[in-house]
Amino acid sequence: MQNSSSLFLSNVRTFVMFLAVFFFLFLPVQALSKVSGQETVSLKGPVTMGQAVRFALRANPDLAAQAAQARASEEGRKSARGEFGPKLGMTYSAMKQERKSEPTSTPRPEMGTYTLGLEISQPVFQGFRLLANYQKAALQAQSDKLALRKARLEKIEAVQTAFISYLRAEANVQSQREAMERLSDQLRITQAYYATGLKPKLDVLQAEVDLREAESVLLQIENNQAIQQSRLNTLLGLAATSSIRYQGKLLYQPFPFSLEQCLEVAYRKRPDLIMAALAVDIAGKDRKAVQAGYYPKIEAYYNVTGSGNTPDLQMSGEHGSRYTSWEVGAKATWDVFQWGTTYYADQRAGELVQKMRYEERSLRLEVGHDLKSKFLTLREAEKRILVARANVASADEAYRAAMARYREQAGTGFDVLDTSSKLTTAKFSLTSAYADYLTAVAQLFVAMGEEHPDVMRL
Repeated sequence: MQNSSSLFLSNVRTFVMFLAVFFFLFLPVQALSKVSGQETVSLKGPVTMGQAVRFALRANPDLAAQAAQARASEEGRKSARGEFGPKLGMTYSAMKQERKSEPTSTPRPEMGTYTLGLEISQPVFQGFRLLANYQKAALQAQSDKLALRKARLEKIEAVQTAFISYLRAEANVQSQREAMERLSDQLRITQAYYATGLKPKLDVLQAEVDLREAESVLLQIENNQAIQQSRLNTLLGLAATSSIRYQGKLLYQPFPFSLEQCLEVAYRKRPDLIMAALAVDIAGKDRKAVQAGYYPKIEAYYNVTGSGNTPDLQMSGEHGSRYTSWEVGAKATWDVFQWGTTYYADQRAGELVQKMRYEERSLRLEVGHDLKSKFLTLREAEKRILVARANVASADEAYRAAMARYREQAGTGFDVLDTSSKLTTAKFSLTSAYADYLTAVAQLFVAMGEEHPDVMRL
């Protein structure tokens, strides 16, 4: 029996040393390889909205941080699962004791006492605490994965909104340049009439002032375009000074869903709604863990203890000693009375479950309102597009008529300036309506919980 126990202790020591070498040598290298193998991405050429969104989902550091949190929660789930398995504990002690007594008793070991103890324990019943903790960790891992999906949707909306704002500024720059071309034509005609004595110098000076004012407005709009480009670069995880060319055109395409369809998809897919339901379940598992205090805890164990007067647990010298013992059994502990500690903790956990349920219902109502609000904004932008298109056509015709009359000297320069200004304003309004419509589409898809990288291609 002693030989078998000694062999067991030797095997256990070898196993422990192997684990130490594995954890301290292999795992750091593995972690280092993960870091060094990090993906590097780049972006070249004209970039569409879909390309920008996909790049942001790969390269943005905010999403990388959220992904790391999701992976950490998954490891936490695995850790909670490990609580179901057996545990191996080890103790090693060295002691030297001297004692003098009369009459002389049995001499103590000459080299001291060395003891090695190993114990394997297996939880048999923990009042459902282990199960509740594991289920909670699994729900938390699922919730963090949904949080990553929610972060992806928010990033998609931010990139799309910035992309549309950039295209809006680009279209406004184009409209303002066309306005400057119209004012330049008017200035050339006015200068020609002044050279022949048909127009006074005052008309020439006024036309020059109008052109300079339009140039000042153009500078402001170009600056806004540069700011929008910088913002878009940042959302993509690029330097603000990166010279990326973004490509796209503001167009109208009918939205393919009704309000009822949007609500049905949102209630089924929105990650925050699913996370709210998981929060109720997690609170329920917390209550289960608290209720474990009502039950006894049962644990099985097996331990082996070896002792000797040398570090390798052998016997040496005239007064040497050596022994080995083992024990197997089960033990139960039960906190029968704790002055209501478990009871009131249980009641508190139950109230928290109710709180989570009410918050879930409130969120569901807010989602319905949010979705309807965005849907109505989209319909409003649709109607504005129709009105703005008609205004652009009328303003363009009015400008052409005023310019023709001015060339024939039947109209005034003020008429040309007024109609040109109204045409520019009408084009700005049409651009704004297109941009607002596409922004509403992007926000509506996110509110539905759907990833749609390019809302300019429905």
